[in-house]
Amino acid sequence: MNILLVYPRFPDTFWSLRYALRFIRRDASHPPLGLLTIAALLPGEFDKRLVDMNVETLTEGDLAWADMVLISAMVVQRESVKNVIARCREKGLPVVAGGPLFTAEVEEFSAVDHLVLDEAELTLPVFLADLKAGRPKRVYRADGFCDIGQSPTPAWSLLKMKKYASMSVQFSRGCPFNCDFCNVTVLFGHKPRMKRPEQVIAELDSLYALGWRSSVFFVDDNFIGNKQYLKTRLLPALIAWRKGKKGFVFYTEASINLADDPELMRLMVQAGFDSVFIGIESPDEACLAECRKKQNTNRDLLQSVKIIQRAGLQVTGGFIVGFDNDTRSTFQRQIEFIQKSGIVTAMVGILNAPPGTRLFARLQGENRLISKITGDNVDGTTNIIPKMGIESLLEGYRTLMGHIYSPKHYYRRVKVFLKEFGVPRVKAPLTLQSFLAFFRSCFLLGVRGQERFQYWKLLVWTLLRKPRVVSLAVTLAIYGHHYRRICEMYILPKRKALPAGKA
Repeated sequence: MNILLVYPRFPDTFWSLRYALRFIRRDASHPPLGLLTIAALLPGEFDKRLVDMNVETLTEGDLAWADMVLISAMVVQRESVKNVIARCREKGLPVVAGGPLFTAEVEEFSAVDHLVLDEAELTLPVFLADLKAGRPKRVYRADGFCDIGQSPTPAWSLLKMKKYASMSVQFSRGCPFNCDFCNVTVLFGHKPRMKRPEQVIAELDSLYALGWRSSVFFVDDNFIGNKQYLKTRLLPALIAWRKGKKGFVFYTEASINLADDPELMRLMVQAGFDSVFIGIESPDEACLAECRKKQNTNRDLLQSVKIIQRAGLQVTGGFIVGFDNDTRSTFQRQIEFIQKSGIVTAMVGILNAPPGTRLFARLQGENRLISKITGDNVDGTTNIIPKMGIESLLEGYRTLMGHIYSPKHYYRRVKVFLKEFGVPRVKAPLTLQSFLAFFRSCFLLGVRGQERFQYWKLLVWTLLRKPRVVSLAVTLAIYGHHYRRICEMYILPKRKALPAGKA
């Protein structure tokens, strides 16, 4: 049987880094790890082909080759999903679907033949057994959570690796916290489940054997959910694995209480981690209490960020506006915090209520839900009725984004960060594309760009004051180009948008 695994296209978002990736001639940040894991779970006698629509086109030839199509997607990919399903229906191809989008919106996909939901390690084998017996059901759900110690090494061989900026691995699933707006615990539970260090090393070995030498994203929703296991098992194993190897800079997601554990930060840096995404959400204690972000309360958030930066870990941050406790002054407080913290990559979104969360249940009871979530962090929409009013919220959001991603304030923030940042222990090897990216940035940002003055000022300052992080300064300048384009195209008034198609 020919199995076609399809990953739908993402729209332009902050996360896509589409306009930054052009500098290094890559098409996507990360591969579809879920589908690669599913491919590894499929029987060996199946012929498998992967089409990631973020790096290649789903052709008529692909559909003609397939006997069955497996599709996985997140909410933000909804529109591309509908298009793929429609094309499959035209060809009479059976469609099997799973992933967060389908799990949250089962009733919306009547055109899908089989919905294999929850964790594939549990539901896919049952579906395959029923398919072999000739009696597959339409919907498969799991009771409880799987042992990810049994999860296979992803089928990396299906990838066109050179099209990606980073590879992805997963160490754990689940998060010990329960923020009101987050559906991670709905999908994966409160108790972190970990892979054995040997599993993670085997995955890294397989990537190394295929010639990968660049960055690797640990996709865990909270990498530090079990600190003791990290400190005694995984991180020592990673440190030992790195010896004699080039490349492999790691980054991940964690909670702010990472700042409370100097030993953990030291081991992460020694193991090759150089950045971490942290959900800050708001500098306002009332908002943090409202959304039950208890790990962020009763602490100096600004100081916690600085501690992590000084340890040698860049902090990228998630921020939210639209809480019930937000006021018109909230946007200025967010601006001040972001600028003072030196969080260069500040992902600010408008509050939405995903199905299954406590926030969704509360707002449903208050009759304040108005639509489905889009999962898009730049479309300026929300599925809730905000207390401050939608116009006030959107006006404040645009003001905030226009400020923090204007060249003047963005480059000022980069400098604040570089002053605090401890020099990373591990660097990705210099490649031809990264070398060329520097010259592309000199021309596109330093000559043609509206940020040309700030670009050269930052470059000179870094060369004189912190020459060991010049490549990081250039990388952040390139990221800023992407964030500004996204702001001007989708968030700020259209009259400020850059011409389509320009780098």
